[in-house]
Amino acid sequence: MAFSLSDRYLGQYVSKFDLAAVENEAKHAFELVKNKNGEGSDFLGWVNLPYDHDMVEYERIKKAAKKIQQTCDVFLVIGIGGSYLGARAAIEFVKGNLYNDKKKDTPDIYFVGNDISSSHMRDVMDICEGRDVCINVISKSGTTTEPGVAFRVLRSMLEKKYCKGANERIFVTTDSKKGALRPQAEEFNYESFVVPDDIGGRYSVLSAVGLLPIAVAGIDLDEMFEGARAAAEKYSKNFYNNDSVKYACLRNILLRKGKCIELLASNDPSMTMFCEWWKQLFGESEGKDGKGLYPASVIYSTDLHSLGQYIQEGQRTLFETVINVNVEDDFVIESDDVNADGLNFLAGKTINYVNQQAVLGTALAHTDGNVPNIAMEITSRSAYEFGYLVYFFEFACAVSGYMLGINPFNQPGVEAYKKNMFALLGKPGYEQATKDITERLEKLAK
Repeated sequence: MAFSLSDRYLGQYVSKFDLAAVENEAKHAFELVKNKNGEGSDFLGWVNLPYDHDMVEYERIKKAAKKIQQTCDVFLVIGIGGSYLGARAAIEFVKGNLYNDKKKDTPDIYFVGNDISSSHMRDVMDICEGRDVCINVISKSGTTTEPGVAFRVLRSMLEKKYCKGANERIFVTTDSKKGALRPQAEEFNYESFVVPDDIGGRYSVLSAVGLLPIAVAGIDLDEMFEGARAAAEKYSKNFYNNDSVKYACLRNILLRKGKCIELLASNDPSMTMFCEWWKQLFGESEGKDGKGLYPASVIYSTDLHSLGQYIQEGQRTLFETVINVNVEDDFVIESDDVNADGLNFLAGKTINYVNQQAVLGTALAHTDGNVPNIAMEITSRSAYEFGYLVYFFEFACAVSGYMLGINPFNQPGVEAYKKNMFALLGKPGYEQATKDITERLEKLAK
């Protein structure tokens, strides 16, 4: 396994005594996850998922992915939050963030239904013009506004384009028995897959929620699960010598020392959407009861030219978790006779070598500036590595949440904006809320 975690930059911030002081609570949190007897334990299905997933459905997903690859140029994935972030993270992690622009034997993949932007929808429909299209709508309830609106629009587009043949191009991932999409799937004979009852959205990338888009992109699902199983074997069985638990401990210790922002940093743009997935995982799991680290992210060296000044000398409220992507390359920098840019001192070195020195220099500068660094490194961007990293962070998040004394698997605060939006839109059943919020807005306008 080409993954490592190091606390080499934490000597002045986290001592062995700090780690010893949290050992008992970390062990208790570990046991709650392992034994599935903590608060929210109904949503711990992801713990054993690498070993125990529905193989019949798994093979159906692979078969559906091949069908999609053979019948469309554009694959539209409709979903929001955990229904799209994990799959998009996997595709960009393994295939690169320019996946759609590459020459390949797989369809372009666009993610929609994660906003309410008419211009974004128009752009997507323009991209589909004159091309064959398939859709995967992912929603447990089928009533979430953003994907619901997108599915209405795009389903209509397919029905106008393919008439009765549209149902062969629509794939539904939803609840096994209930929700708005289940009866539609049965009535129109859409091929469907199941959102597990015991896995929340942000932990669901290795379930049917993420597998179909990942497979359509040509990513080896077996290899991805092999990586997830390796991580599960390493982190969910034994408490001691457990880097996933150690990461949970380090971030809690730093929080208690006044570092209230965790900045996930990486040195490769292919990690951008992985960072977005990580932000939902930790933000939605821990941000409740007035607790939790605020999860933010940056991509180096790009963001060193925009946020670097703040990180170096701004408020000392943050620490970094740095995932160094150290993948060897054959891009050797050539010598230039004119040397107008003054970079001949790099001649003969690879781009990755330069990148690694930038990572090292940044870590030293930021720790000198009182920004603690948790160092991680991967030496491959394979499907195996992705599955491994997903499980590493999911397990760490569950342990970390229990160490905070919260339920890492609910998200009560997510509903607040929805209630206001439904009231403003006049949704049936929200009449009193509509009246109350209208009066409130009138007062604010005075």
